[in-house]
Amino acid sequence: MRRGRFRPAGAALAAVLLTGCAQFAGPAQQPAAGEPAQGSDRGQNLPPVVDHVRTTDRVVFLTFDDSAERDPRFAGLVRERRLPVTLFLTDTVAGPAYGHFARLRSVGASLQNHTLDHRSLRGLPYAGQRAEICGQQTKLRSRFGVRPHLFRPPYGTYDTTTLRAAADCGIAAVVLWRAALDAGGDLAYTRGEHRLHPGDIVSVDPDHPTGPGLSTRTERLLETIEEQGLRVGRLSDYL
Repeated sequence: MRRGRFRPAGAALAAVLLTGCAQFAGPAQQPAAGEPAQGSDRGQNLPPVVDHVRTTDRVVFLTFDDSAERDPRFAGLVRERRLPVTLFLTDTVAGPAYGHFARLRSVGASLQNHTLDHRSLRGLPYAGQRAEICGQQTKLRSRFGVRPHLFRPPYGTYDTTTLRAAADCGIAAVVLWRAALDAGGDLAYTRGEHRLHPGDIVSVDPDHPTGPGLSTRTERLLETIEEQGLRVGRLSDYL
């Protein structure tokens, strides 16, 4: 593996439109540095919004959205390295390849919720947001026998209605990201110092036809993580 591939790309994240998923449009609301953003709605117990986990463990968390994991080498990489990756699945994107995601789950991947149709939720009425989130909870339970407790809103945008709907669908935490690995293999940060810290949540951009493949980019990222004395943790163990 080649070294020196990762260069901070600046605080602003470019929107990437691929397979219907502009993943890195950027969070609509930012948690304070190192802290979850706790929603509140007339005393309702809403799930926290996190881009970083407070922990003394030297771990970071790798997350992937939609269909990014269809690289045929990726399942082998997850299996060989025993990577506890987290996959946020959208039914309309991932549905045709659910067999592939079942294989990834069998080698240690965690399957979580990214809505049915990848609609931008912010501003939608409660019923629409609940249908998107609860509908995917039902799909994932019927397909895999799991009921996710983590949720990533499409485009990273949400509002208090999103948090209410997520709570009512059994979601324990809404997951954003502090760092993103783009299609060219560069790390970009939504806030704070431009280096990885223990507890950071990293979102990995889907492949681009002209860029390095997902497995190659992930291997290079793992090298950077290890050079910084960190390792990959299982996000669902911390949230």
